[in-house]
Amino acid sequence: MPGFLTIFVAFFLVIFISGVRILSEYERGVIFRLGRITKTKGPGMCWIIPFVDRMVRVDLRTVTMDVPPQDVITRDNVSVKVNAVLYFRVIDPIKANIEVENYLFATGQLAQTTLRSVCGSAELDQLLVERDHINSHLQEILDEQTVPWGVKVSSVELKHIDLPTEMQRAMAKQAEAERERRAKIISAEGELQASHKLSEAAKIIGEYPAGIQLRFLQTINEISTEKSTNTIIPFPIEILKAFANK
Repeated sequence: MPGFLTIFVAFFLVIFISGVRILSEYERGVIFRLGRITKTKGPGMCWIIPFVDRMVRVDLRTVTMDVPPQDVITRDNVSVKVNAVLYFRVIDPIKANIEVENYLFATGQLAQTTLRSVCGSAELDQLLVERDHINSHLQEILDEQTVPWGVKVSSVELKHIDLPTEMQRAMAKQAEAERERRAKIISAEGELQASHKLSEAAKIIGEYPAGIQLRFLQTINEISTEKSTNTIIPFPIEILKAFANK
């Protein structure tokens, strides 16, 4: 009898230990009892009925998924390669197990098709300039379609846009032409401002004839400081006017 009791206790301990499960803080366990979902457990230590219950672990941490480069033809018929980074997490462990076979694979495939669709409906300039708008649009579409799976898409970021070599050269020429246009505009604006200042200075000097003589003396002083064998002295026109009047 004592031997039978020992065997029974040992068998009970083995059954009890085999049903012990330990879940981390970021994990939840979905319990299937004879094929039917009963509840979720965790975090910490939990116990399931051996040979009757089956527990599926679900990670609740945010998943970072790299979406492979996709061949996209934009609305203005430019062929580009676009890849992105997807951030999502499970918010309902039960739906993530019963509504979709593999939520990781399904979310990745959905992200690829949505990326091609959204980028194909936009023009190249929009992809390059309006990235925030494209990211928000992608996030809204993916989040709407993954909510029934118990998955929350928190963010989508376009990672890289690979342009054809011909398009890169064309964009470089366009950028160079734009820089030249701005340089010419700035130079023309500077000449216009200088001409206004010169006209104002001419009016002031015309009102005060003595100012012309001061400017004449200043010019001679500047020429004399230069190391040159030839010295050019401006001849005042007022002297000729005096002889002309006589």
